[in-house]
Amino acid sequence: MRKLVALSLLAFGVAVLVSRVSAAQPLETPPAQTDVQQDDRGPVPVPEPSEKAVRYYRSGNVLWAIGMLWGFAVPLILLFTGFSAKMRDWSRKVGRKWFFTVVIYAILFSVVTWVLDLPLAYYSGFVRQHAYDLSNQTAAKWWSDAAKGLMVGAVMLALVLWVPFLLIRKSPRRWWLWSGIAAIPFIVLLLLVSPVWIDPLFNEFGAMKDKELEQSILSLAERAGIEGGRVYEVEKSVDTKAVNAYVTGFSNTKRIVLWDTIIAKLNRDELLFVMGHEMGHYVLKHVAQIILLSSLMIIVGLYAVHRLAQALIRRHGQRWGFTELGDVAALPLIVLLFGLATFVLTPALLMVTRHNEHESDRFGLEITRNNRAAATAFIKLQEENLAVPRPGLLFKIWRSGHPPIGERIDFANSYRPWETGGDLKYADRFRTPPVSP
Repeated sequence: MRKLVALSLLAFGVAVLVSRVSAAQPLETPPAQTDVQQDDRGPVPVPEPSEKAVRYYRSGNVLWAIGMLWGFAVPLILLFTGFSAKMRDWSRKVGRKWFFTVVIYAILFSVVTWVLDLPLAYYSGFVRQHAYDLSNQTAAKWWSDAAKGLMVGAVMLALVLWVPFLLIRKSPRRWWLWSGIAAIPFIVLLLLVSPVWIDPLFNEFGAMKDKELEQSILSLAERAGIEGGRVYEVEKSVDTKAVNAYVTGFSNTKRIVLWDTIIAKLNRDELLFVMGHEMGHYVLKHVAQIILLSSLMIIVGLYAVHRLAQALIRRHGQRWGFTELGDVAALPLIVLLFGLATFVLTPALLMVTRHNEHESDRFGLEITRNNRAAATAFIKLQEENLAVPRPGLLFKIWRSGHPPIGERIDFANSYRPWETGGDLKYADRFRTPPVSP
């Protein structure tokens, strides 16, 4: 894989992202409070958000805006203070050769940006979550995970950063194209190794404790055409009250993963719908679609960097301490311009992911035919996540990769083609016909 010369800007872009957000923790959620009790014969109504959920939603929007602005401010600080050039000079003095200069700079960049991001990451990932009673994570565990995230990000960046800068030197007119093409093998490599090497660094993955539930999930996977997968239970309750489940990896690393929190908070039918939804992503090849779309967006974003960077270097390069994009000290400029471009492109990517999530909901409903379990699962997710079921348009466009919970409950209530003799969209994907509960 590394023999591909085009393993470039995507690689370091993803690595930079990992190092920049390594201190942040997953969105954590409160424990389930009640089972949803409804008339089994009617639709499940969408509950109104609590006052606490509305406060969390509004303050989250403010925090998101601050985080975006800070993400642009950090590379500007490194550029206009000349600190990026100083890091390059120190790296050059220690490393001497170009390759080692880039490797040392990558480690310094990861550490410096991690430190600059740390106050906001600590507040959003630890302080705020505890303030809303969304987390039971200890400070020691948070700091341990943050340090591990920093190390993972620094190693990734050190391993790949030399490639894009070599491409800029060797192909100054087309480096952005080769970098975008490199997205595909790099992301596939990450998908292959992450379940085995990276994820277990942060949490313990073990066998399912509930063997009856495990067998039900494996039977559902077999009906969905997923063979050879293994079911893992993750001890996430040491970190969070969040709920999650997913299907990840491929070939020998293919696995079905459930957090212990979701097993505790959803009943069996709700869990099977959630797993049907996650299996839908796998069967419908949504990951491959996102890889290709992301690669296209990376090409567009890096082309924007290519078009804008030289003019900025001519104007400010003397102050910044470098005169060409191929200088490793230009990394903050690339990060800044690429971040601005991807900010503009984000709504398009989120629109696709929302569509994929909707189709996975459809897949989960068709394979389980349990509309009530789907709707009540979504209601529990709303309560668990302090979610607002019908957020504003800007939130949906710029922040949400899933359809609003209210829309998902509405769809779960209404989508019943098997009751009216209608065709199932994904009937040909099932190994055996689904059986209505």
